[in-house]
Amino acid sequence: MTEPTAPLLELRNVHAAYGRIEVLHGIDLVVPRGQVVALLGPNGAGKTTTLLVATGQHPASQGCVHVGGRHVNGVKPDELARLGLCTIPEGRGVFRSLTVRENLVMASYRGLPADQIIESAVARFPRLGERIGQVAGTLSGGEQQMLAMARGLATDPGLLIIDELSMGLAPLIVAELYEIVAGIATEGVSILVVEQFARTVLGVADPAVIMQHGHVVAAGPPADLEAELSAAYLGAST
Repeated sequence: MTEPTAPLLELRNVHAAYGRIEVLHGIDLVVPRGQVVALLGPNGAGKTTTLLVATGQHPASQGCVHVGGRHVNGVKPDELARLGLCTIPEGRGVFRSLTVRENLVMASYRGLPADQIIESAVARFPRLGERIGQVAGTLSGGEQQMLAMARGLATDPGLLIIDELSMGLAPLIVAELYEIVAGIATEGVSILVVEQFARTVLGVADPAVIMQHGHVVAAGPPADLEAELSAAYLGAST
């Protein structure tokens, strides 16, 4: 059982390595309940490995991972999903050969009626209702991202981890999607957004965490992190 007042996700002094090469050097990260936390940094900062450790896909060589107050080092991804953790991977992870409706019905394995899942998805993402019989692989990138989010939310997660939501999408679509993300957080879902392009998410983030070379170099309200962002990205497009 998770503790009702504990953060949905907490990493304490987490180290991780690939073979003899350590890539995370003592990461501390907290995702409070009902907040959007942005995990930022350029390529090679360690964001992906942090996500893999948090979701049980890569072991921590040192430190602790907690989900809802429960120590979960070594816990498999499917068990973490049962604890309420849902990941929307980079590339969206939809079944491209199935229709929108069939993709949503696939989420009913957790026991919710398929009709309820579809009704909820269409209410949150009206565009999916317009595309309900369309093959997912023919949707636009933004629509596929909406479908992936709708499928994830059908599992009623406490914690939603979104990896590179903006990847390959036009700025206007990204802004629309992040407005939806902010709305989801107001419903009580905790959200960790992993982004390379920092400016796309700062408008909806509560705290932001900046990584560089496997370290957390800054954390706090987005408005307070301008100097750290410039230093971390060294003038790269953000």
